[in-house]
Amino acid sequence: MWQAIYDDYQNKDFIVIAIAMDNDIEAARPWIEEAAPTYPVMIDRYHQLADLYNMVNVPQAVWINEDGRIVRPTENAGAFEGFRALNFETMTVPEEVSATVQSSKATYVAAIRDWAEKGEDSVHVFSPNDALAHMDKPDDNIAKAHVLFRLGLYLRQISKNEEADALLKQASELHPHSWSIWRQAADTLDNGLAAGPAFWQRVNELGESHYYKPVDMEGMPTEGPPKG
Repeated sequence: MWQAIYDDYQNKDFIVIAIAMDNDIEAARPWIEEAAPTYPVMIDRYHQLADLYNMVNVPQAVWINEDGRIVRPTENAGAFEGFRALNFETMTVPEEVSATVQSSKATYVAAIRDWAEKGEDSVHVFSPNDALAHMDKPDDNIAKAHVLFRLGLYLRQISKNEEADALLKQASELHPHSWSIWRQAADTLDNGLAAGPAFWQRVNELGESHYYKPVDMEGMPTEGPPKG
């Protein structure tokens, strides 16, 4: 998806920059190498980008114009939480949920293409005031959570795992909406994803709350989470 967009618009002053938020470079490397992107890809081990732009999950995106102005603040990059309707016996989701997943992605991609082609004239570009209104502003707890998170990751690197785990847990408690912080301290599957029993328990505890905050964009779903 991102490679196709980059291929089509790289000669029109448009660039895609992908950031993997993973404290383990080797865990991120296979995914990047398999995708083999030609646009810039970086690994943010200490989640500095999440701190700067108040990112809480993946995939999320920020649209920044050529003047450095944020025209769409941090938002879900077209994903839909269809996985919450997963039938664990058949490992499938209902057709209507699958259709919403595909529609969400297509809608978001089309919006990015519209922006790449029309720039400030795109209907998807927010005015400065609207962009500010759509921005989730971090509070003191979130700021402290990022500091503790980075300190916890450092302690892990020097093998002080008990102290590290305590700080990572505290960071997640201070910033409970951040799946990115929680994920770095969670157990992972063989493929490197934090999608084991603890993940599903945390997802189920969301109840009617969203895993992905809905995107304010025409054509994107706004209804509650899908039911399994």
